[in-house]
Amino acid sequence: MVQSISVAFQGEPGAFSEEAVLAYFGEDGAAGPTAARLAVPTWRSVFEAVRDGSADAGVVAIESSLAGSIRETYDLLAEFYDAGIRIVGEVSVPVRLALVALPGQTLDWIERVYSHAQALAQADEFLRTRDWQVMTTYNTAGAARMIAENRERRAAAVAAPRVAELYGLEVLASDIQTGDENRTRFAVLGRAGAFSPRDAADVPRKTTLVFAVRNVPGSLNRCLGTFASRGVNLSRLESRPARTARWEYVFWVDVDADAAEPACTAALAELATEAEMVHVLGSYPRTGED
Repeated sequence: MVQSISVAFQGEPGAFSEEAVLAYFGEDGAAGPTAARLAVPTWRSVFEAVRDGSADAGVVAIESSLAGSIRETYDLLAEFYDAGIRIVGEVSVPVRLALVALPGQTLDWIERVYSHAQALAQADEFLRTRDWQVMTTYNTAGAARMIAENRERRAAAVAAPRVAELYGLEVLASDIQTGDENRTRFAVLGRAGAFSPRDAADVPRKTTLVFAVRNVPGSLNRCLGTFASRGVNLSRLESRPARTARWEYVFWVDVDADAAEPACTAALAELATEAEMVHVLGSYPRTGED
């Protein structure tokens, strides 16, 4: 068992992707190997760090319960497939947002609000209650850090509440997100044999794959039928542009089974005879969504 690993995440300390690292690996390695957290600027940088070996694992947002799929992540999964990067786990993180600012500021003093576009959208109902100038940044925690380092008064950031303590800020308003059920699902990335994911022997498993159909009548129906005929459930199906030819698409699938289970193995073998391309991105423990 690896005792300590490095895990890359996008953003600054305090970002939701760092919360995903903590949720999956634990603060002290209690859920698996101890994780040294490596902040990188972009989702692509996470994949590159895992590919190049500067990180043993990576954590990337893959789906929002409010906004849907994080399409950039799916494109990167396809791009880095040949580099051997696979999904080895997943974790679901609740989205809790706060408005944070320099100490001594009040809501009435705030003129400008910074955050990532997705966080601003998730807090839109709250932000529309006042006539603030709203501006996007690359990361929620990065917005908070910018205000702290620049000592920018009359400015606030929408971010996770814990960034206030990290950057010496104060919470002006809590739970400003729209609704209480919003969560973001993160994929844990790794290379084959690079580290041992946390033990989850009793947890149901899932498989993520991408395939391309032949341009003939009924091909998609036959591809999906390979699973249906064996009673294997597909919990998610989404089409994406293939990016290799105009107006052609690939299909991303989450299967409620491990690829090594006999029924799923047989379905994948038949799928390979019907589809133009099949890439299995990983089989891993399925997270609870509550």
